[in-house]
Amino acid sequence: MDGNSATSKPVVVSGMRPTGLLHLGHLEGALRNWLRLQDEYQCYYFVADWHALTTGYEDTSNIANDRLELVIDWLAAGLDPEKSILFVQSWVPEHALLHLLLSMIVPVPWLERNPTYKEMVQELNLGDSVGYGLLGYPVLQAADITMYNASYVPVGKDQLPHLELTREIVRRFNFLYGPTLTEPEALLTEYPALPGIDGRKMSKSYRNDIRIADDEHTVRAKVMQMFTDPRKVYKGDAGHPDECPVFCLHRVYGSPNLEEIRETCVAGTRGCVECKRQLAEQLLAALAEVRQRRREFAAQRERVEEMLREGSKRARAVAQATLARVTEAMKI
Repeated sequence: MDGNSATSKPVVVSGMRPTGLLHLGHLEGALRNWLRLQDEYQCYYFVADWHALTTGYEDTSNIANDRLELVIDWLAAGLDPEKSILFVQSWVPEHALLHLLLSMIVPVPWLERNPTYKEMVQELNLGDSVGYGLLGYPVLQAADITMYNASYVPVGKDQLPHLELTREIVRRFNFLYGPTLTEPEALLTEYPALPGIDGRKMSKSYRNDIRIADDEHTVRAKVMQMFTDPRKVYKGDAGHPDECPVFCLHRVYGSPNLEEIRETCVAGTRGCVECKRQLAEQLLAALAEVRQRRREFAAQRERVEEMLREGSKRARAVAQATLARVTEAMKI
């Protein structure tokens, strides 16, 4: 049975590395889109714990906990295991087998030209210590996607080169062994880049994030620390709301008096402290349902783990069928 036969819906595959608690950038940039997709497609959403080893293989002590926390964040956002198959990559060992088989046909220069690989080697100052896991992660990624006969992969424009490499690998395999794997297409998504509390893009690595799991006190404290319009020094100064991270979040989270905020900021009659306090309350109101669901699932960790085991079992049934087709095509 392939990934389409059970529902006749086209298949979407996506995953996240378990590298810590998710923040509002993940919620608005990815999870909101995943929610919409699960009503239109057969979605496979997986915890990419093997991918987490590409840069974090020295210390694996938190992976088991992080993958559970990751899925709790997913469920808090509204992902439904009855609609989407939620699973753990390492619990479906066929991913490793398909990765091995695909790695035999992928030319090394294809991997070395990957812009993300070059950036990470430079950023992490890896030099000659770079491991195959980082170099070869696009091959594992191709296995993740093609395992479930994915028609689409949700990506932003900056991720198109990654998906194109998967498409090249599929075309090469099908040329060598006959039409076996599905060539996925991009499901282009505009991911809003939310500003963090320091004005840069919200990121765990920058430690400037507001997390889904943060309690009310922490949310308020982080919002009050946020950078604002650098040109507005005093309350009476004219503001430039479109350059202000605080106003950006007001807009994303639907503050009801948005135009009043803009006008009074420009006029210099609204102070930044007042603006931040209102944003904190708006954030807490907008996220109340998400945060409540998170508390409920966090108190039922065994239930969440059982959901993952059931999802992994369903995913593995599809993966075994795909691997059987691949090995038959390769005559091994």
